[in-house]
Amino acid sequence: MKLIVGLGNPGSRYHLTRHNVGFDVINAFADRHFFSPCRTRFDGLVTDHSIDGEKVILLAPQTFMNASGRSVQQCLDFFQIDRSDVLVVLDDMNLETARQRLRASGSAGGQKGLADIIRHLGGQDFARLRIGIGRPPGRMDASSYVLQRFTDDERTEIDVTIQEAVAGLEMWIREGLDAAMNVVNQPLVTDKTATDRTPKKKLKDQDASDEST
Repeated sequence: MKLIVGLGNPGSRYHLTRHNVGFDVINAFADRHFFSPCRTRFDGLVTDHSIDGEKVILLAPQTFMNASGRSVQQCLDFFQIDRSDVLVVLDDMNLETARQRLRASGSAGGQKGLADIIRHLGGQDFARLRIGIGRPPGRMDASSYVLQRFTDDERTEIDVTIQEAVAGLEMWIREGLDAAMNVVNQPLVTDKTATDRTPKKKLKDQDASDEST
């Protein structure tokens, strides 16, 4: 059994923002593999499907980014999933836009959602796929930057990267982490062109009253 967690903030105002690229990836993954409609559980949106005989659970915490850990912990505890079978997809300001980096473990690196998951799970030994969103320009505050949408040119690159991330997740499920890292952690291709495939949003953001970045 595998658990893939996409990080983001719930609500239409955050849809397609930089901070929600984790949601975008698992939405695209759900679309490609025809996951069933999501249900509300574990303080999040969850769905599951079998891929090559492996049960795969997708989780989009609806707690807002900084409190993602309790949703992930509830899901792990219920299904009794080992941390080695967890992969978290998140945005990363320390990577150039559209760059990917898959790692087996490590610190949060300043990403508050990931930090909260590490705190709740009591360890860093779970995989994470970071999607680069670039650094804020000039003196722009980081919290304002991550809640912006991508520029049109960036969106073109990100849409392709999302499809590549989906392929990386498929490899992680079928062939393991090492094989997936060998493919995902390649130098960024600068002449990407977007596909004409628009993922349907199976794990849609929901409105909520609280706000946190």
